[in-house]
Amino acid sequence: MLDRFFELTGRGTTVGREVRGGLTTFMAMAYIILLNPIILAGARDVTGARLSIGELTTSTALAAAITTLLMAFVGNAPFGLAAGLGLNAVVAYQAAPHMTWAQAMGLVVLEGFVIILLAVTGLRTLIMNAIPLALKHAISVGIGLFIALIGLVDAGFVAAGTGTPVQLGATGHLTGWPVAVFCFGLLLMILLYVRRVPAAILISIAVTAAVAILVNSVNTIDPATWGVVAPRMPERLVSAPDFGLVGQFDLFGGFVTAGALTATVVLFTLVLSGFFDAMGTIIGVSDEAGLVDERGRVPRLGRILTVDGVGGMVGGVASSSANTVFVESAAGVGEGARTGLASVVTGALLGLTLLFTPLAAVVPAAAAAPALVLVGALMMMQSRNVPWDDLDLAVPAFLTIALMPFTYSITNGVGAGVIVYTLIKAVRGRFSEIPWLLWVVSLIFLAYFAIDWLEQLFA
Repeated sequence: MLDRFFELTGRGTTVGREVRGGLTTFMAMAYIILLNPIILAGARDVTGARLSIGELTTSTALAAAITTLLMAFVGNAPFGLAAGLGLNAVVAYQAAPHMTWAQAMGLVVLEGFVIILLAVTGLRTLIMNAIPLALKHAISVGIGLFIALIGLVDAGFVAAGTGTPVQLGATGHLTGWPVAVFCFGLLLMILLYVRRVPAAILISIAVTAAVAILVNSVNTIDPATWGVVAPRMPERLVSAPDFGLVGQFDLFGGFVTAGALTATVVLFTLVLSGFFDAMGTIIGVSDEAGLVDERGRVPRLGRILTVDGVGGMVGGVASSSANTVFVESAAGVGEGARTGLASVVTGALLGLTLLFTPLAAVVPAAAAAPALVLVGALMMMQSRNVPWDDLDLAVPAFLTIALMPFTYSITNGVGAGVIVYTLIKAVRGRFSEIPWLLWVVSLIFLAYFAIDWLEQLFA
């Protein structure tokens, strides 16, 4: 039954690989259950109100579990979904200062609704299919570099520099136990993976987490140096969920409180970021999983995009910010995930954290980050499919790849690549090679990049 429903044989996978992949994705993205509440609770709305950490933790886990399970059964794709980083910052620091929290979450619901409309009308699929295949491979490579940088930064291996944008470690050198634990985990993972040990990524995360707990217990270490999660055995296993924020949203109040222009700018930012971040992640992770056909198309794409839009609405209804496809899903793909069965495992574990929230605070970034670095290296292999001897494609591909890690945004990389590709083809007079949708998307991205100037222009 599982084989028929999830197409296991057709995608060259097994139940065991899917379970390992789903568990790996959960371990790589579980940090969001703790980080999202910190981001949202750190801001005040226009009335000065703050959201409760406890309620936000419940809402984050609940929305992530629901949307990931929907992806499993509707999209049959190995993607975990949760509150999107970047999207939650827009809600906290761009929307909330001008309206109430309920009104800000109402805009999140509207963002999801707009993305669903774009998906069910087929427009979102048309846009994805209009992007040249070489740029799709470049998106995969760019995401690989992006998630590798995320892993290196989260682990403290790379930090903001003094006099340089980035540097090695917090002081220009590798210091501290968390970094040492990360290095141990990364080397262990690489060695197990090249030896083709089954469940290499999962084994490495588990072993490194155990080492981190041991190191933290026998040394006096500042918890902040571990990041969001400090490795320690929880004092209790079970905690009661608090559903106080679920259903607390106001769809159109933000347009009254903040004004139509401000609310529209916030909604536009949410839609564009959610649209193209998810699009880039879906293309990149699907490419790594071998699910993209020779024309660069992803199976069940319409369903996957619809679920992603539903994720935005679910996140707004639950007051956890917009849920979207998580780039950390690539870690599960690296462990062998190819179908929605892996997402069943991820979604079930996310659901369990509603009761076992303390367990989510066991795996530190130092243990999970090596998976992002290794999978980033694997995704870089897609660069061989970019025709680097063709300047029409090589330059847009390079900008797509470079700007994702350099600006910490998938959307920025996709936008730069699409705009430059369209302009190069137009300057060379090859208008027949530019799908009309790319003109529209290019104009939208130009507005996105110029959003501050447009705000000033319209006061």
